[in-house]
Amino acid sequence: MGSSQSSLNFSEKPVDAHQPAAMDVERLRADLKEAGQEHLLQFWPSLEPEQRQALYEDITSMDLQEVNAFYRRTLDEAEDQEKLDDRLKPVPAEVFGSVVRSSAEQLEAYRRTGLEAVSRGEVGVLLLAGGQGTRLGVSYPKGMYNVGLPSSKTLYQLQSEGVRRLQQLAGEVTGRAGGTVTWYVMTSESTKEPTVRFFEQHEYFGLSADDLVFFEQGTLPCFGFDGKIILESPSRVARAPDGNGGLYRALERENMLRDMERRGVKYLHVYCVDNILVKMADPVFMGYCISRGADCGAKVVEKAFPTEAVGVVCQVDDHYQVVEYSEITLKTAQKRSADGRLAFSAGSICNHFFTLDFLKYVVSEHESELLHHVAKKKIPHVDSDGQTQKPDKPNGIKLEKFVFDVFQFSKNFAVWEVLREDEFSPLKNADGAEKDTPTTARLALCSLHQRYVLAAGGQFVDDDGRPIPLIPSPATGKPEEANNNKGQQAWVRWEDPVICEISPLVSYAGEGLEPLVAGRRFVPPLLLNGPAGGQGDQPQRTDTSRRTGRPARRERTLAGERAASEPVIAAAEPLSRH
Repeated sequence: MGSSQSSLNFSEKPVDAHQPAAMDVERLRADLKEAGQEHLLQFWPSLEPEQRQALYEDITSMDLQEVNAFYRRTLDEAEDQEKLDDRLKPVPAEVFGSVVRSSAEQLEAYRRTGLEAVSRGEVGVLLLAGGQGTRLGVSYPKGMYNVGLPSSKTLYQLQSEGVRRLQQLAGEVTGRAGGTVTWYVMTSESTKEPTVRFFEQHEYFGLSADDLVFFEQGTLPCFGFDGKIILESPSRVARAPDGNGGLYRALERENMLRDMERRGVKYLHVYCVDNILVKMADPVFMGYCISRGADCGAKVVEKAFPTEAVGVVCQVDDHYQVVEYSEITLKTAQKRSADGRLAFSAGSICNHFFTLDFLKYVVSEHESELLHHVAKKKIPHVDSDGQTQKPDKPNGIKLEKFVFDVFQFSKNFAVWEVLREDEFSPLKNADGAEKDTPTTARLALCSLHQRYVLAAGGQFVDDDGRPIPLIPSPATGKPEEANNNKGQQAWVRWEDPVICEISPLVSYAGEGLEPLVAGRRFVPPLLLNGPAGGQGDQPQRTDTSRRTGRPARRERTLAGERAASEPVIAAAEPLSRH
């Protein structure tokens, strides 16, 4: 494990060390006029030489005809959009697996298949990490965010430790130690440098630098509603990342597919950074897809109620697709199957399986067919006086592709349904919002870990020794309260919710906890933070606050930086004491 940037694996666009290329301004003017974008040089006479060079390189790095075509095609598709009801079919039962409708023997077989692939070094994970924490009220990448867990761990650290434990678990189960999970991290222009630096500063959270590969997604210019490319400043074009579906172009441009092939990676788990409950390369999900011979798969949660604003995995004209709620009528959204469940129930959570062969096929044969989607946004722009203005309402369009748009090209698709309360709690909004906040994410993880402890034979009690009930779960309440919203609010209102955190280094998904918690009563907060088998595997007392659930003594860290490494278990007593 190294700590210098030179040891990192991240792709760079070739840098030309010689002097800036000579500018052919007249040719540029002609190209801009032909593309209808000549306004991009409106401030040229007033620019300093270095500003002119920057703007020239900015504009000439674009294929003007291509981006104009993207804009026109995207708007034409948006205008022609019609409801899809008559073309929709639910996911067929033969490709629809479910954790709750599979036997324990089936689940263990899938898990074993997944762990076998991990032990052979055939599994990689690919993180979509292009998002900033703007809606959370911070200026750094979302993965660096600390939701307030007792350990103060960030999303990046939780995920890193999940990979470490998965590798260890694969060796324990298969007897084949040393299998490596390569972690590919796709950043955006704005998140790459702080993300790389964060991993460096924290020594990659115990992972080998050789097994982390950083690469950058592309950008596209932002357009006004009139089709004109927006200037952010007199010498800079307004740009935005090309969406998580920009992954496929980036894989080719940054030589990631070749890197995967060189490492022997055959299967990829692709996910978004903001789900605190994500299971890194979940061996059950991976094993299910591998067992079926799937080339592409989607992990889903059951849609809570008909009007839940979530995309649904289904078939459109016999091709798999994620359909947004706005694309179907209420009548179709309310349709029920014979068993009473919603017919279109497979809620997309941006958690996918791909084979390397499928990714190569998509990139080589179909990437250019992927359509962009319109996102109306508030885009900083330059005014007639050359000053940058920040609008208070949408003033333009960002063009984005979606990672799931490749489902249509699958020849053997698979869907795996999991429990929402076990595997999906996104972090999108600051506390005070209706849902998907740091508090709801934190309590979702604590609820899951509380259930792990109970399943392993432990018990939580209050100061008087009375058993504490489970944190209310959205999936067990009324359907209309199950949308991570009213159910989430119930968590927040609950007096003294149980604070329980188990490090991924101790247990990947609840396994191996019996020696640590069976037969014991715990007065929360409970923090088990450290590698299984370490000295912290025995109960220790720690000075904590029951209301905040945070240990009084912890390492200070930047944006939720690394928590103290010593394992800790809060005070415990034998069950026979009460």
